[in-house]
Amino acid sequence: MTENVLVVPTSTLVTAGLFQGFTDRVEDYLPSLLDPSVLLYLPRDEAEHDPSYKQLIPYVVLRHAGQVWQYVRGGGSEKRLHARRSLGIGGHVSEPDSDYYSGLLRELHEEVVLESEFTDRCIGLINDDRTPVGQVHLGIVHVFDLAEPRVQSREVELTDAGFAPLDRLRRRVEEFETWSQFLLEGPWLA
Repeated sequence: MTENVLVVPTSTLVTAGLFQGFTDRVEDYLPSLLDPSVLLYLPRDEAEHDPSYKQLIPYVVLRHAGQVWQYVRGGGSEKRLHARRSLGIGGHVSEPDSDYYSGLLRELHEEVVLESEFTDRCIGLINDDRTPVGQVHLGIVHVFDLAEPRVQSREVELTDAGFAPLDRLRRRVEEFETWSQFLLEGPWLA
Protein backbone atom coordinates (compact mmCIF):
# COMPACT_ATOMS: atom_id res chain seq x y z
CA MET A 1 0.00 0.00 0.00
CA THR A 2 1.39 3.39 -0.97
CA GLU A 3 1.83 6.29 1.44
CA ASN A 4 -0.51 9.25 0.94
CA VAL A 5 1.32 12.59 1.18
CA LEU A 6 0.16 16.16 1.72
CA VAL A 7 0.09 18.26 -1.46
CA VAL A 8 -1.11 21.64 -2.62
CA PRO A 9 -2.07 22.39 -6.23
CA THR A 10 0.82 24.13 -8.01
CA SER A 11 -1.76 26.65 -9.21
CA THR A 12 -2.09 27.83 -5.58
CA LEU A 13 1.63 28.65 -5.56
CA VAL A 14 1.34 30.39 -8.93
CA THR A 15 -1.57 32.51 -7.65
CA ALA A 16 0.40 33.46 -4.51
CA GLY A 17 3.39 34.38 -6.68
CA LEU A 18 5.62 31.79 -8.31
CA PHE A 19 9.25 32.17 -7.26
CA GLN A 20 12.47 30.29 -7.89
CA GLY A 21 14.95 29.51 -5.12
CA PHE A 22 14.43 30.79 -1.58
CA THR A 23 11.97 33.43 -0.39
CA ASP A 24 11.64 34.80 3.12
CA ARG A 25 8.13 36.14 2.40
CA VAL A 26 6.47 33.59 4.71
CA GLU A 27 3.41 35.75 5.40
CA ASP A 28 2.75 36.10 1.65
CA TYR A 29 2.66 32.33 1.06
CA LEU A 30 1.82 30.20 4.09
CA PRO A 31 -1.78 31.36 4.63
CA SER A 32 -2.80 30.28 1.12
CA LEU A 33 -0.52 27.21 0.89
CA LEU A 34 -1.68 25.79 4.24
CA ASP A 35 -5.35 26.67 3.71
CA PRO A 36 -7.25 23.43 4.46
CA SER A 37 -9.59 24.06 1.53
CA VAL A 38 -6.74 23.56 -1.00
CA LEU A 39 -4.75 20.81 0.74
CA LEU A 40 -5.23 17.18 -0.15
CA TYR A 41 -3.47 13.83 0.13
CA LEU A 42 -2.29 11.92 -2.94
CA PRO A 43 -0.54 8.57 -3.25
CA ARG A 44 3.18 9.34 -3.08
CA ASP A 45 4.04 7.35 -6.19
CA GLU A 46 1.53 9.50 -8.11
CA ALA A 47 2.61 12.81 -6.51
CA GLU A 48 6.30 12.16 -7.28
CA HIS A 49 5.55 12.42 -11.01
CA ASP A 50 2.78 15.03 -11.21
CA PRO A 51 4.06 18.65 -11.30
CA SER A 52 0.50 19.97 -11.10
CA TYR A 53 0.88 19.37 -7.34
CA LYS A 54 3.62 20.35 -4.90
CA GLN A 55 4.35 18.04 -1.99
CA LEU A 56 4.81 20.16 1.13
CA ILE A 57 8.11 19.30 2.79
CA PRO A 58 8.99 20.63 6.24
CA TYR A 59 12.75 21.36 6.12
CA VAL A 60 14.19 21.89 9.61
CA VAL A 61 17.62 23.44 10.14
CA LEU A 62 19.11 22.85 13.60
CA ARG A 63 21.26 25.70 14.86
CA HIS A 64 23.23 26.27 18.06
CA ALA A 65 25.60 29.13 18.94
CA GLY A 66 26.18 30.16 15.34
CA GLN A 67 26.75 26.61 14.10
CA VAL A 68 24.45 24.50 11.95
CA TRP A 69 23.91 20.73 12.12
CA GLN A 70 24.66 19.05 8.79
CA TYR A 71 25.05 15.52 7.46
CA VAL A 72 25.58 13.39 4.36
CA ARG A 73 22.50 11.60 3.05
CA GLY A 74 23.10 7.91 2.43
CA GLY A 75 20.32 5.44 1.61
CA GLY A 76 16.63 6.00 2.10
CA SER A 77 13.77 6.34 -0.33
CA GLU A 78 14.87 9.54 -2.11
CA LYS A 79 17.62 8.15 -4.34
CA ARG A 80 18.00 11.47 -6.21
CA LEU A 81 19.65 12.99 -3.10
CA HIS A 82 22.10 10.22 -2.15
CA ALA A 83 25.67 11.16 -1.22
CA ARG A 84 24.80 14.84 -0.96
CA ARG A 85 25.48 16.90 2.15
CA SER A 86 22.39 18.56 3.67
CA LEU A 87 21.36 21.07 6.32
CA GLY A 88 17.70 20.12 6.42
CA ILE A 89 15.89 17.42 8.34
CA GLY A 90 12.40 16.57 7.24
CA GLY A 91 10.26 14.87 4.72
CA HIS A 92 6.73 14.24 3.60
CA VAL A 93 3.67 14.96 5.70
CA SER A 94 1.64 11.75 5.59
CA GLU A 95 -2.08 11.19 5.87
CA PRO A 96 -1.91 9.79 9.43
CA ASP A 97 -0.36 13.09 10.61
CA SER A 98 -3.07 15.26 12.13
CA ASP A 99 -1.68 18.42 10.48
CA TYR A 100 1.39 19.95 8.83
CA TYR A 101 3.22 20.67 12.10
CA SER A 102 2.58 17.16 13.45
CA GLY A 103 4.15 15.82 10.27
CA LEU A 104 7.15 18.12 10.75
CA LEU A 105 7.71 16.81 14.30
CA ARG A 106 7.21 13.17 13.27
CA GLU A 107 9.76 13.48 10.46
CA LEU A 108 12.25 15.22 12.75
CA HIS A 109 11.94 12.54 15.43
CA GLU A 110 12.24 9.74 12.87
CA GLU A 111 15.57 11.12 11.65
CA VAL A 112 17.28 12.51 14.77
CA VAL A 113 17.34 12.29 18.53
CA LEU A 114 16.90 15.87 19.72
CA GLU A 115 17.63 16.28 23.44
CA SER A 116 17.46 20.05 23.73
CA GLU A 117 14.83 22.67 24.17
CA PHE A 118 14.41 24.84 21.10
CA THR A 119 12.58 27.76 19.60
CA ASP A 120 11.11 27.31 16.16
CA ARG A 121 10.89 30.00 13.51
CA CYS A 122 9.68 29.55 9.94
CA ILE A 123 12.14 31.58 7.85
CA GLY A 124 10.95 30.93 4.31
CA LEU A 125 10.13 28.62 1.46
CA ILE A 126 12.15 26.88 -1.24
CA ASN A 127 10.98 26.18 -4.77
CA ASP A 128 13.27 24.79 -7.46
CA ASP A 129 11.49 23.90 -10.68
CA ARG A 130 14.82 23.27 -12.48
CA THR A 131 15.10 19.69 -11.22
CA PRO A 132 12.74 16.69 -11.32
CA VAL A 133 12.79 16.58 -7.50
CA GLY A 134 12.04 20.30 -7.20
CA GLN A 135 9.20 20.25 -9.71
CA VAL A 136 7.08 18.17 -7.34
CA HIS A 137 8.24 19.47 -3.92
CA LEU A 138 7.96 22.75 -2.02
CA GLY A 139 10.13 23.24 1.05
CA ILE A 140 8.94 25.12 4.11
CA VAL A 141 12.08 26.07 6.02
CA HIS A 142 12.12 26.15 9.82
CA VAL A 143 15.10 27.02 12.01
CA PHE A 144 15.20 25.37 15.41
CA ASP A 145 17.52 27.35 17.68
CA LEU A 146 18.71 24.84 20.25
CA ALA A 147 19.53 25.59 23.88
CA GLU A 148 22.15 22.80 23.78
CA PRO A 149 23.95 21.07 20.87
CA ARG A 150 22.43 17.69 21.69
CA VAL A 151 21.51 16.07 18.39
CA GLN A 152 22.24 12.54 17.18
CA SER A 153 21.34 10.82 13.96
CA ARG A 154 18.66 8.18 14.46
CA GLU A 155 18.99 6.81 10.92
CA VAL A 156 21.99 4.96 9.54
CA GLU A 157 21.42 6.81 6.24
CA LEU A 158 22.47 10.11 7.87
CA THR A 159 26.26 9.97 8.14
CA ASP A 160 29.15 12.34 8.84
CA ALA A 161 26.79 14.44 10.96
CA GLY A 162 27.54 17.24 13.36
CA PHE A 163 27.57 20.98 13.98
CA ALA A 164 29.82 23.20 11.87
CA PRO A 165 30.30 26.97 11.48
CA LEU A 166 28.46 28.57 8.58
CA ASP A 167 31.63 30.00 7.04
CA ARG A 168 33.13 26.49 6.75
CA LEU A 169 29.94 25.12 5.22
CA ARG A 170 29.75 27.99 2.72
CA ARG A 171 33.26 27.15 1.51
CA ARG A 172 31.97 23.64 0.68
CA VAL A 173 28.64 24.71 -0.83
CA GLU A 174 29.10 22.52 -3.95
CA GLU A 175 28.88 19.39 -1.76
CA PHE A 176 25.34 20.23 -0.66
CA GLU A 177 22.00 19.36 -2.19
CA THR A 178 20.23 22.23 -3.94
CA TRP A 179 17.93 23.33 -1.10
CA SER A 180 20.87 23.62 1.30
CA GLN A 181 22.81 25.57 -1.32
CA PHE A 182 19.97 28.13 -1.48
CA LEU A 183 20.21 28.61 2.28
CA LEU A 184 24.00 28.78 2.37
CA GLU A 185 24.15 31.35 -0.44
CA GLY A 186 22.05 33.91 1.46
CA PRO A 187 22.03 35.61 4.86
CA TRP A 188 19.09 33.64 6.26
CA LEU A 189 21.00 31.37 8.66
CA ALA A 190 23.39 33.97 10.09
